[in-house]
Formats: sequence, C-alpha cells, structure tokens
Amino acid sequence: MAAMRESDPSLGYLTKKETEVKLPRPTRVKNKTPAPIQITAEQLLREARERQEAEIRPPKQKITDASELADYRLRKRKEFEDLIRRVRWNTSVWVKYAQWEESQKDFARARSVWERALEVDYRNPTLWLKYAEVEMKNRFINHARNVWDRAVQLLPRIDQLWYKYIHMEEMLGNVAGARQIFERWMAWEPDHHGWAAYIKFELRYNEVGRAREIYERYVRCHPTVKSWIRFAKFEMKNGEVARARNCYERAIERLGEDGQTEELFVAFAEFEERCKENERARVIYKYALDHIPKGQAEELYRKFVTFEKQYGDREGIEDVIVGKRRFQYEEEIAKNPLNYDTWFDYVRLEENAGNKERIREVYERAIANLPPAEEKRYWQRYIYLWIYYAVFEELEAQDMDRTREVYRLREMFMVYIEHRLCVHSICKIRGYYSGLTGHNVLYITFLKTMFYNRIFKNEVHQQETPTSSVTRTTQYKPISCDMYRIGLEGKLIGYPYGTRSTCIS
Repeated sequence: MAAMRESDPSLGYLTKKETEVKLPRPTRVKNKTPAPIQITAEQLLREARERQEAEIRPPKQKITDASELADYRLRKRKEFEDLIRRVRWNTSVWVKYAQWEESQKDFARARSVWERALEVDYRNPTLWLKYAEVEMKNRFINHARNVWDRAVQLLPRIDQLWYKYIHMEEMLGNVAGARQIFERWMAWEPDHHGWAAYIKFELRYNEVGRAREIYERYVRCHPTVKSWIRFAKFEMKNGEVARARNCYERAIERLGEDGQTEELFVAFAEFEERCKENERARVIYKYALDHIPKGQAEELYRKFVTFEKQYGDREGIEDVIVGKRRFQYEEEIAKNPLNYDTWFDYVRLEENAGNKERIREVYERAIANLPPAEEKRYWQRYIYLWIYYAVFEELEAQDMDRTREVYRLREMFMVYIEHRLCVHSICKIRGYYSGLTGHNVLYITFLKTMFYNRIFKNEVHQQETPTSSVTRTTQYKPISCDMYRIGLEGKLIGYPYGTRSTCIS
C-alpha cells in the first residue's frame, strides 16, 4: 500500500527513486603534470578523419531494358518538376533540368525546358548564353542562330551576346553575315569597345578603307578626345601622316573648349615630334599652355620642358622656365590675392621677360585687389603698385596716353585715401615720387597737399578736443620735404624705380 502511494501515474506507476538518473561520480585528477607524449591538434584531426566511416552511397543502378530506362526518366523528370514548382525563380534548377535532358539526347524536351525558363526570366543573359551554347555544341547551327537573333533583339545592350553571335558566324566563315550583325549592333550606338571590335574585324580581313569609314562614324557617334586620338593613331599606323595631322586638327576644331584637354595636345605634340616637325610641336605646346587652365597642365609642362631640353636652344629653355615660374606665381596668387610681395615678384618676372602686354595685365590684376581694411599697414604695400605701374608706363613703355591715365587714376585714389588714412604717409609718398620722376604737376600737387594739411616746418596747429576745451599742440616734422629731396637725389643718381624702398614707414 505504501508503494502504491509513492508511485506516480505520470511515471508509469514508478517511484521517483526508480526513475532517477544516476550520473557517474566525477573523479578527481591527482596528477596534473603534463604527459610525456603530447598530442597535437593536427594528430587529432588526422585520426578523426582516418576513423571516419565511409559515406553511404546508393548503389549504381544498371538499366538493362527500355522499361527500366523509361521508369528512370520518369522518376528524374518528376523530381525536377517538383523542384521547379517549389523554386520556380531559381535559374540553376532550370539549367540542370535542361542539361539532363540534353544528356539523355532528348533535344526537343531540352529546348522545351529552355523555352520555359526564358518565359520565367528572359532578361537573364546567362540563360540565353547557355541555351545557344547547347545548340552550337550539338551542331544545330540554325537553331543557334535563331536563339542569338532573339537574344540580341530582346537584350541589345548586353555586349556579350553580340560578341558571341559574331564569333560564331566568323568561325563558320560567314564574313558577310558577321559584318551584317556588326551593322545591326552599331545602330544601337555601343560604347568604345563595340566600335573597336568592328574596326579590328575589318582589319583582320585587310579592309582598311572600310575601317576608315567606321572610324568616321565612330567619331561622329562619340565625339571625345579618346576617339579622335584612336583615329589619328590608326592613320599614323598605316603611314598616312597628312590624314593623321588632319584628325588632330579636326579634333581641336570640332570639340571646341571641351576638347582643349591636356591629353589631346600632348598626343598632337608627340605626333609632330615623331614626324621630326619640332617647330610645329613647339607651337602646339605653347598654344596649349595658353589655353588650358594652369591646374590641369602639370603633365603638359613636364613634357614641354623635356622637349625643349632635347630640341630647344637656350632661349627656349629659359622661356619654359619662365612659364613654370609664372605657373607657381599664379598658384600663390590664387591662394592669397592680397599678398602684394607675390605680385611684385610676378611683375618683376614679366618685366625681365619683356612682354609689355603681360606686364600691363599683371599690373591691372594687382591693383584690382584692394586691401581688406582702411588701415595704414594694409595700404602701405598696395600704394607702391600704382607707383611702379606709372613709372613703367612712362619710362619703359613710353606710352604717354596710358601714363596720363594711370596718373589720373592714381590721383583720384590718393584723394580718396587722404581722407581715410594718415596724411603724413600720403605726403611722404607724393614727395618721394615727385622727386623721383621730376614732374611739375606732381610737385604742385605735392605742395597743395602739404598746404591744405598745414604740414610745414615748426608750424603749430591748434585743435580742441571734443571732450574738453583744453588746447593740444602738435608739431610736425618736415618728413615730406625730406622725402622729396630723397626722391630727387634718387632720380639724379639713377635710383631704380623697381627697387623696394624702405625709407617710407
């Protein structure tokens, strides 16, 4: 009775003691020293692989009669159809099914599978490629042509389909058919590789005239620097120097500003260099350097320097060096247009080169950069640009009309800054400049400035402060008259106007 009470119906009327799982008692390791023989992980993996049981494979079935073959085919087709119903969108299942039908030499069923697969996803180029390869491998040429023709009609932007189709026709010796397929492809205006393949096809059969016509269509379809350079190299390879030069000239003319790139001019100059036309190459380099932005002409500068070192004289090499320094000054000015020391260096470089138009251009660009604030320290260097500009027009260029224009603009500028800046600085500049040039008009203007501002020796100017009626006495030194004397002495001894003066502070 006691046993019945302890039994549990959920345990099959067994007691809990009888259903307890007795685990082995863990043994304590007494000796923890390493074993004398160590086993590596590699040995463990090798032993596990050696002791692994052989894979259980189904036995090979030998088909002895037609009924067994029919049963086997029916079973395999049922497996493929069931799999297709589950994963109809999986392309690999369709491919395996069609290839199995091909292995059974049942090409009609294989074509049916391929057509069903194309109905599911006709945009997949892999299906078209494998389908056509099956037809080609089994020498069904007309079927393969039918497949390729449908493929390129439905997917004309897949270049691989066109390549395979043309390759098949060319392997069969059908050159006219391959050319016709190329013409169909070119109607879709493919990229550079498609046109290059058509041109190489014609050159394989020594059709240079046809290749030239294709190049003409190619540059009309893709009016780029790359296409024109390829056209010119083609003409050069065939010994047509005049045609190649014409290609480069037409490229520069038709492409316009978009075609004025470093790549085109370098290729054109190297072509003239190979033709021993060094003067033409030099003109091309100079034209390119004048029309290409400075930041995009680093390779062009390097090529030009190498060219001049190889074929040029000393004057040409100096011109290249001047151009390189000019490029450096342009970069510095682009970073900081208010760095007047760079403008002075740039002007001195152009004056040494002797090109008056360039000198005027640099001066005009320099004086257009006004200082950022109305303080003496900002305007001190800027005023010298006007002084040097006027002296250049008078003494170097000897253009009196432009000299008067510069004087007029400078005087208007002086009147403006006299009300903005320190009067002493203006008088010092007027005195120095009028003594240096010896102009009566400037000397009279200098005296008027001193008179209106009451700057004479030992003169006392009374001024009341706005906060009180206390009179403040200010005594001015005759710095402006001294500056006139210094400028006059500089003119008499041939003081170079381009030298920076340090006496005006």
